[in-house]
Amino acid sequence: MTSGPPAPPAYASTSLANVLPAVARSIGSGRYAGVPDLGLAPARRAVVVLVDGLGDVLLRRRSGHAPFLRSHLGSALRLDCGFPSTTATSMGSFGTGLPPGQHGLVGYEVLDPDQDRVFNELSWENGPNPTAWQPLPTVFEQVATEGVGVTRIGPGFFDGSGLTTAALRGGRFQAARELDDRVVTAVTAVRSDPRALVYLYWGDLDKVGHVNGCGSWEWGDELESVDRALARLAASVPGDTAVHVTADHGMVDVPHLRRTDLAHEPVLLTGVRHVGGEPRSVQLYCEPGAAEDVLATWRTAMGRGAWVLGRDEAVRAGWFGEVADRVRPRIGDVVAMMRGEHAVVHTGRTRPELLRLIGLHGSVSVDERAVPLVSIGARDG
Repeated sequence: MTSGPPAPPAYASTSLANVLPAVARSIGSGRYAGVPDLGLAPARRAVVVLVDGLGDVLLRRRSGHAPFLRSHLGSALRLDCGFPSTTATSMGSFGTGLPPGQHGLVGYEVLDPDQDRVFNELSWENGPNPTAWQPLPTVFEQVATEGVGVTRIGPGFFDGSGLTTAALRGGRFQAARELDDRVVTAVTAVRSDPRALVYLYWGDLDKVGHVNGCGSWEWGDELESVDRALARLAASVPGDTAVHVTADHGMVDVPHLRRTDLAHEPVLLTGVRHVGGEPRSVQLYCEPGAAEDVLATWRTAMGRGAWVLGRDEAVRAGWFGEVADRVRPRIGDVVAMMRGEHAVVHTGRTRPELLRLIGLHGSVSVDERAVPLVSIGARDG
């Protein structure tokens, strides 16, 4: 008998979904006047930086590589990115200010019920129309209607991509490749409008963590580069501008010997129509009438390696927040949340470069779920 999973996210108060609404409130948005303010001081303009993979536990553990961020950790908040702790879901929560059960981006690989096939919400390859999949307005769209100059900065291939369109549409997009170029672009953008909300994304820390591990020296080196860039950004923005730094998830290093391989465990695929999710957070879509048997089989097989819930159980517990009717079928009939250093892979269906990854995320540990909100207030009152 295993203990139950930790408490689900507090989506309404202390989650990543609260960041952009709180920032919008801090710069005077009437649409978000009643949302939790997260303690953010008023400012005329704001830059929000999302560093992919910069978990709060990791930042504090490796803060020797980040003197600028470390100097602000005393006032920083620890937020919950939500479940699953994966980029596509977190971007939906961040961009809309809503929980996954409302915006509908409920995992890395999820079922499109209309097509009866699983697609990747990060790459969006062969995915549905993104605005039909996620029809609710984003925070960027909302504040742009109030006359705020909204600029989103990232790699060029993000512009018009499925995930960007679904989760982060609104305002204008400006492409910049290197981090230093994105900082310069952000400073120029925030100076170009007396009321501005600028969003800057950086993804290399996550990439380094996946390939080398979040405990590696390479991860520390990349954090040093990010920290220097953030210090330059904060020193370069106008005095009436606040800078806020957050992340979409954390990460854990998972030894390859701790991974269950579905290619060698055929019993775990009995009654399973589709496998979704990712190695740390598996979602199983079952054949009609098979869900209860699949749930029982996985609970027995996983033991202390995972918390295994049925869809109804996961929804009732609040892991996805309030779940809309259109979203419910996208959630797996069975949801497996990995514990400790465990993961589930399928060597017969997964590209070798993905199987080699060391750093993983998606589950419910504090290392994966906790993200920072580091705020550098406007210098001018």
